Amino acid sequence: MNAESDERKGVAATVAPVSAAGDGSKAERELGSRAPGFIRASRVLHLSWQVGIFIVGLAVVGAGIVMLPLPGPGWLVIFGGMAIWATEFVWAQLVLRWTRRKVTEAAQRALDPKVRRRNIILTTLGLVIIAVLVGIYVWKFGIAMPWKIEQ
Repeated sequence: MNAESDERKGVAATVAPVSAAGDGSKAERELGSRAPGFIRASRVLHLSWQVGIFIVGLAVVGAGIVMLPLPGPGWLVIFGGMAIWATEFVWAQLVLRWTRRKVTEAAQRALDPKVRRRNIILTTLGLVIIAVLVGIYVWKFGIAMPWKIEQ
């Protein structure tokens, strides 16, 4: 093994496993490269592996960014690209851990009975307002189809 991979393992070993909830109940994977051992053994091969992972992840993230305004699962594809980067880069692993923690916290907050009740009330109120506006429009202008079908 070379000094770089030994150094990387030392840094990864010093990171304490923490769960998504932050209470240490479920250990997460160590930070660092998940490349096969024979790839990490050669500095040139490992560097080319990292470049390849970066390019593939960049292409996936770029496709996700394009899908944001266009039809498609943009955010899902972006997080998929981040997951590809996280197989090799510590910064992407940390971003995904932070994102997972925030999504879990938001889901737990959304399941709170008070928050659910408020969301149901606001949704119902919004639907009533929309129904009233549509009713006023139909009463004022009638229902006119945009196509002309003569029978």
